Amino acid sequence: MTRRPHIGVSVSARTGWRVFPFFRWGLHRAGAVAVRIETGRARGNLKGLDGLIIGGGDDVGIELYGGELVPHSRFDDARDRLELALIEEAESRRLPILGVCRGAQLINVARGGTLHEDIYDSYPGARRLNTPLPRKLVHIAPNSRLSHILGDMPSRVNALHRQSVDSLGQGLAAVAWDEAGVVQAIESEEGPRLVIGVQWHPEYLLLSRRDARLFKALAAHA
Repeated sequence: MTRRPHIGVSVSARTGWRVFPFFRWGLHRAGAVAVRIETGRARGNLKGLDGLIIGGGDDVGIELYGGELVPHSRFDDARDRLELALIEEAESRRLPILGVCRGAQLINVARGGTLHEDIYDSYPGARRLNTPLPRKLVHIAPNSRLSHILGDMPSRVNALHRQSVDSLGQGLAAVAWDEAGVVQAIESEEGPRLVIGVQWHPEYLLLSRRDARLFKALAAHA
């Protein structure tokens, strides 16, 4: 019997109890096994695992990219340290990575990129959405790896974020944008290994066969 790939899923210590089951279900449908990782738990590495998801939640620490403090920011320094170490381990082992919302932002910061602390300050015309429902229209770059997974037709996604990618990290390309121009997805330009980050939350889009392909792609590469 072929072993199912095991994927580490890093989540917030505050909200992981309600977020992780969505990832577990998405990966189960994709033929993979989700392994929960968070601060305060015994597992703090990717030993024996085949891939990595960095989930959403807390804001990325501004000291990691030279940002400025804005109102209502919520940080978790211990989580930042854990997930940066996980990304470094995944990079060194050439494991596939999927970043979700905060996860996409942290992948960018880990490679030397920066973030907008508040998208509504940087993009005054952006719609103020805060919903797990697919109400935001996203345009995907043709011929990108993301377009090969999701197709290059515009996609309806959810929006639960305040920070977003500003300058790109080394070896990364922006491959999706919303109607205000906010970067909605990034991917690695380096070789065949899958490294993708999306601003939206595919784990909450349970009825979207299109978003399910993100988990299937990760499982296939793992």
